[in-house]
Amino acid sequence: MTDTLSFYADNTADFINRTSELNLSALYSEFLPLIPRSGSILDAGCGSGRDSRYFINQGYTVHAIDAVPEIAKQASEHIGQPVEVATFENFRSDDEFNGIWACASLLHVPPDSLPAAIGNLASYLRSGGIFYMSFKYGHGQRTHGTRQFTDMNESGLEALASRTPSLTLKKTWTTEDLRPDRNTEKWMNAIWTSRTE
Repeated sequence: MTDTLSFYADNTADFINRTSELNLSALYSEFLPLIPRSGSILDAGCGSGRDSRYFINQGYTVHAIDAVPEIAKQASEHIGQPVEVATFENFRSDDEFNGIWACASLLHVPPDSLPAAIGNLASYLRSGGIFYMSFKYGHGQRTHGTRQFTDMNESGLEALASRTPSLTLKKTWTTEDLRPDRNTEKWMNAIWTSRTE
């Protein structure tokens, strides 16, 4: 994980240039109707701040976090509010959220660490809250350059669901990568709900 974070620290400008203007409206339309209007969203692994900015412009209250200080600084300037530097595992909050948005971020967490990372984030969901996450479509862990990836498919998500008792897996679907040079790659998307007490 350290090498992955170092990659993004060293390539912040290029990463933001390649991702900040992608149109994710199809994903927003799956997630936002499930969040109360003006509700609160935790953007977990916010990257460029692209999605946080959209949510804020739609009237939602957003708390954005990223594990890479260099990216958090740029994202903060992009969205006009502070971005907390935190990992999924060490994030702590006095607040609860209506929704958690983890777009293309949990995919860097090793498989054995995923349930704990997701469980920690989910502990800040309000009862019945919504958790969106996405992974590159595939199976198991792989290395690309210096970065570690955990790929996911339908059976992988089902197995993950058995290890995340605080959440219920509600919907999965695949989408194509929106980057022009990556249009042969697919993404695995999932929406979970926090189990009511």
